Amino acid sequence: MLPKELLDILACPKCKGELEYQTEPHEFVCRHCRLKYSIKDDIPNFLIEEAESF
Repeated sequence: MLPKELLDILACPKCKGELEYQTEPHEFVCRHCRLKYSIKDDIPNFLIEEAESF
């Protein structure tokens, strides 16, 4: 689990909008851009080119 302080300040790297933290599967979701950012070993991957569309 990531600290709440970190979750409060994170934003989508593409649109700078709000991210939704998902625990199952472990990822961040931007509903505006419709992108999913993976989290591996508690490290978020915010590279836009590696994000998955949904």
